[in-house]
Amino acid sequence: MSAEQTSAEAVDRASAEQPAITEATDPTLVGTTATKAEHGGIRVPWRFIASRVAFYAFTAWAAITINFFLPRLMKGDAVDAYMARSQGQLTPDAEKALRILFGLDKSIPLWQQYLTYWGNLLHGDLGVSISTGMAPVGQAIAAALPWTLGLVGVATVISFIIGTVLGAVIGWKRGGRLDSLVPITTFLGTVPYFWLGLIFIAVFATLLGWFPAGHAYEVGVEPGWNGEFISQVVSHAALPVITIVLVSLGGWVLGMRNMMLTVLDEDYVTVAQAKGMPDNRVLWRYAARNAVLPQIQSFALALGFIVGGTIVMEMVFSYPGIGLLLLSATNAKDFALMQGIFLVLVLAVLIANILADIAYAILDPRTRQTEA
Repeated sequence: MSAEQTSAEAVDRASAEQPAITEATDPTLVGTTATKAEHGGIRVPWRFIASRVAFYAFTAWAAITINFFLPRLMKGDAVDAYMARSQGQLTPDAEKALRILFGLDKSIPLWQQYLTYWGNLLHGDLGVSISTGMAPVGQAIAAALPWTLGLVGVATVISFIIGTVLGAVIGWKRGGRLDSLVPITTFLGTVPYFWLGLIFIAVFATLLGWFPAGHAYEVGVEPGWNGEFISQVVSHAALPVITIVLVSLGGWVLGMRNMMLTVLDEDYVTVAQAKGMPDNRVLWRYAARNAVLPQIQSFALALGFIVGGTIVMEMVFSYPGIGLLLLSATNAKDFALMQGIFLVLVLAVLIANILADIAYAILDPRTRQTEA
C-alpha cells in the first residue's frame, strides 16, 4: 500500500469520527428568520395579535368614555339648540321629554346616564338626530357612510398601490429618469384638496363638460343596482377620486422611495444580488417587502381617517358623505349625531390599526421571532 493511500484512509477515518456539522454546531449555517418563514410557511403570531387587540379594546373604551363626557362638558346641548330654533314654542314638559329622549335628563345621576349610554351602545342604539328630522343616528350614518367609503376608500387604495409600486421602482432605479417624478408628485401633494378640486371642476366640468360638477348622481335617477345608476355614480365620482389620488400620491411615492434607498444598503440585498438572483425577485421579494412595512402603518391611519377627513372635499363636490353630514351636525349642534360619527371614526381607526399590526406581524419575521 502506497503512502498516498494510507494518508487518504486516515483522512476518511478522521472525517467519519467527527460529528456532523449542523445548525446547532455551526451558527453560520443557521438561516435567517425570513428564510425559515419562507420555507416553513407563514406563522401567525397569535400572542402578539392578542396583546394588540387587548390594547385597542382599552383604547376603544377610553374613546367611548370621552365621547360620552365631552358633549356634557360643553356649554349648552342639543335640547338647548332645539329650543332656541323653536323660539320658545315648546312647553317645559316637551323640553323634559326631549331631554329624556336624548339621554340628557339632568335629574338622572351622571353615572347612571353613563351606564345607560353603554347599554344603548351594546344594543346598537346611538340615539336620535335632530338635524335629520328625529331620525335614528345609526340610520343617518348608514345612509352617508357608503358614499364616503366608496369615494375616499377607493381613492386611498388606488393612490397607495400606485404610489408604493412607483416609489419602489424609483428607489430601485435611483439616479435614473424616473427620479423626476418625485418632485412632480411632491408638488401635487402640497396643493390643497379643495383648490385642485375647484380647478378640475372649472376645466373638466364647466369648460370641457367631460364630467359632472358635483353630487353623487343626477336628480331623477332612481338609486339601485342598475346600469344607469352605476354609470351615474362612477361619472360623478371620477373628479373627486382623481383629485384625491393626485394630491395623496406624492406622500406614498416619497416614503416608499426613501425606504427603498435605506433597504438597498442592507447586507441581505447585497447577498441576494451576489447569488445571481433575478432583479425582479430581489426587488419585490426582499427589498420592497421590507421597505413597505412603514407604509402599512401609514396606510392604516389613512384608512382610519377616511371617515372624518373628507369634509372639504365633500363640500367642494357637494358629495353626500359622512364628512358633509358631520359638518351639518356641527352647525346644528346635533350632539347625538356628532357622537355617533366620532364613534364610527374611532372604531375605523382602531380596526385599521389592528389589521395593520396583523399584516405587519405576518410580513415582518422579527415579530414572530420575538414571540417565539
